[in-house]
Amino acid sequence: MKHQDRRIETPYSAKRRSFLKTSAGAAGALAVPAFYGKAALAQQKDYPKLGNYPDGVAGDTVTAGLTLDLTGPYSAEGNGQKRGFELAAELINNGDPRVRKISPLTKQGILGKKLVLAIGDAETKPNSAVQAATRFIRQDKAMMIAGSVSSSVAIALQNTCDRAKTLYFPIISGSSDTTGKDCRRYGFRLCHHAYTASKAIAPVLAEAYGKNMKAIHLVPDYNYGHSIHEFMKKFTEEQGWTTIDTPQIHPLGATDYSAYMLNIANSGADILINHDYGADAVNSAKQAHQFGVLKNMKMCVPYMPAYMLEEVGPEIMEGVYGTMVFWHAYSEQNEIARDFVEAYQAKFGAKPRDPEHNAYMTTLLWADAIERAGTFHPAEVVKALEDSINHKRPYTMGGEAYFRAEDHDGAANFTIVRGKKPSDIKDKDDLVDIVAIADGVATLPPVGYAGCKMTDYT
Repeated sequence: MKHQDRRIETPYSAKRRSFLKTSAGAAGALAVPAFYGKAALAQQKDYPKLGNYPDGVAGDTVTAGLTLDLTGPYSAEGNGQKRGFELAAELINNGDPRVRKISPLTKQGILGKKLVLAIGDAETKPNSAVQAATRFIRQDKAMMIAGSVSSSVAIALQNTCDRAKTLYFPIISGSSDTTGKDCRRYGFRLCHHAYTASKAIAPVLAEAYGKNMKAIHLVPDYNYGHSIHEFMKKFTEEQGWTTIDTPQIHPLGATDYSAYMLNIANSGADILINHDYGADAVNSAKQAHQFGVLKNMKMCVPYMPAYMLEEVGPEIMEGVYGTMVFWHAYSEQNEIARDFVEAYQAKFGAKPRDPEHNAYMTTLLWADAIERAGTFHPAEVVKALEDSINHKRPYTMGGEAYFRAEDHDGAANFTIVRGKKPSDIKDKDDLVDIVAIADGVATLPPVGYAGCKMTDYT
């Protein structure tokens, strides 16, 4: 099925370990007129042609190509990312002062140029995503590509963009390979991933349930699933847990989990570690409940999709531990988070989840790197991002965020959550308790651990 792309011009607890910090409780166009002066066309220095530079910034706009899962098993997350990008572009183009808390040099637009969003449906398929990105790069002269939920999609896009010398940001990519053995010079990931999530949540689970648990894993059969299975097994076994060595591996997009649930029910496990994401997580959790699995064992979703909470319901999610990049309740104690939540609510009339958050923050950090570089030249923007350890920015989950130069892994705090009791829920958005804030630096894998070998700048 062919999908049209769209171009949008928008306007506008006790210490657990050193890395845990406990915490309290498809086509169309939008255009908003704005004034962009001749300064938008100015470049202070001549740089050699590279990627879409200088053609992509020859006028008064700059295009970001978004490859989003608007359909498929991760469509809730893909549409959430779309909203996050739209909000970021609106604030940037309007010169909103909240942007300058993260990108201090930004005035109106990026280097004075209006940010235009070109949107295509990746369908949770690498081929569809690559085709969309290729169109954006060749036809729209996009200076940046962003968007993914599936790590297989993210890795395919990262390879494509690296060859084209075009910046790429995977918005959600849970496989540690994305900034490990599959790292690329032109790819940067802000969100946490399999290694960091597993390292953070394993001691929390051991504290909650004890050291003698037997775990069985439900694993989606693609890059992310195998990556997080590997690291959850590693870090829970370091806590004294035993792994039942019959992981239930299923295809992405499965709808019938009955055979897997029968095996899990008969495994003798104390806890089901559910590695599914998106609609797969919703379906597998509901069927675990339906087949009585959760009567006899706990469930953990270590890389928890935000929309799972309401779709599965609190009766099933009560007491379920997981990690998320962001939870809106933290805005009560963090100014950057509060700015984001308030702006999102004003535009969309709802509380944001982490897909929206990841898209929003990534866009602002990209803009910040361009402003610091003083140019859209791709190699110079990459170097500015690699130097972000010297330009750390305040972050929504506390502390500061930056990209590690060696592998482009994002150093940013994230949250460990637990599903609330139904009787404790105050409203439709009050679905989890924040158990702890994971330190985004301390949870990173050692440099070189996952085999990153950077490609060239040119």
